[in-house]
This record gives sequence, structure tokens and C-alpha cells, in this order.
Amino acid sequence: MLTVSNLTCARGGVPVLSGVSFEVASGDALILRGPNGIGKTTLLRTLAGLQPALVGTVDYPEDAGAYASHADGIKAALTVTENLQFWADVYEGSGSGRTLRETALEAFDLLDLHNRMGGTLSAGQKRRLGLARLAVTARKVLFLDEPTVSLDRPSVKLFADWLHDHLSNGGIAVIATHIDLGLDAPELDLTPFKAALDQGGSDEAFL
Repeated sequence: MLTVSNLTCARGGVPVLSGVSFEVASGDALILRGPNGIGKTTLLRTLAGLQPALVGTVDYPEDAGAYASHADGIKAALTVTENLQFWADVYEGSGSGRTLRETALEAFDLLDLHNRMGGTLSAGQKRRLGLARLAVTARKVLFLDEPTVSLDRPSVKLFADWLHDHLSNGGIAVIATHIDLGLDAPELDLTPFKAALDQGGSDEAFL
């Protein structure tokens, strides 16, 4: 279970969202909606623990979360397989087994590219590799910021199929996306949670 209570999060020390509360149960997803600049990325980063909340709490099992942003996180000088091994090692070897790594390659149609250097991949191939990282982390709670950027329609389907499998195995996902991924998931419009301009903040730099 992911539980968010009365959360206020900030960008550049200035509150952008306040009073955000929701729960997502095991096996479920939540789709974040709202106009550009409303704070979807800031909220996801706060949920993932990459920046502190100003107010409120975020609760989910320790070491269960993983975040994927617009950046692919690809090491240009490593092969596709080596990139996946790198991220498996970052997550304490949770996906270091050969079977899981090969499953990720297959799920994101990367088997034929397994020996290609990351720097030689197309934008869509890099994106698929970036998303395949999620499969080798073995993390249950995913925070996904526009995960289908640069993907063509068949690749979107690959990701959607993998995400369905993740949820069917008890995973959780909070997703900022404008793409229909075919999920039977509730949507949360962040517009009502836009912070008032006079709420104040801190002098912290944008994280």
C-alpha cells in the first residue's frame, strides 16, 4: 500500500502543490493529470524521496520504490546488457540474475540489441532500455514521469503490457502521462491542489 497524507511539495523552495492525499493498493495504479507546470514531476520526485516534502507524509515499504523520469539514464560506453547489469547492481543486485535480465531484454524487445553500445541506440531504443531498468530493479512501487516519451506505438504497447504484468503481480504505479495505457486505473487531477502563492517556502535549491 502507498499512502500519501496532506502532502505539500515545492519546486525551488516555492510550494506548488498542497493538501495532496491518496492511497494506492497493491496491484493498482494511479494516473496523475493536470496542465503543464502544475507539479506532476515535483510530486513524483517527492513521492520517490528525491526531494523532501514541506508538509505531510508518504508511506510505502522501505526500499520498494523506483523512479523513472524523462532522462533515460543510459551509459553510452556500456552495452545494452551491461547497462541493465549496472542498474541491477545499483539496486543492490536485486535483478542481477541472468533470467531476470533476459526477461527484461525480451519484454522491451532488446534481445537483438543486447551487445549494442548504449550511445549508438536511437531515441526510442534508449527509451526502451531506460524502461527496462525498472524490470531489473525488482521494485514494487513505481513513480513514472511520462514514461512513453520517444516511443512509437508498438513500443508503447510493449511498455503497457509489461506494466500490466507488474500490477498483476502486486506492484503499484503512480504515472504522469497523457497517453492511454489501457489501465483500469483512477485519475487524480492535481489542479485543485495547486498551492496558494502566499504559502511561503524555503531557500532550498531545486532538487
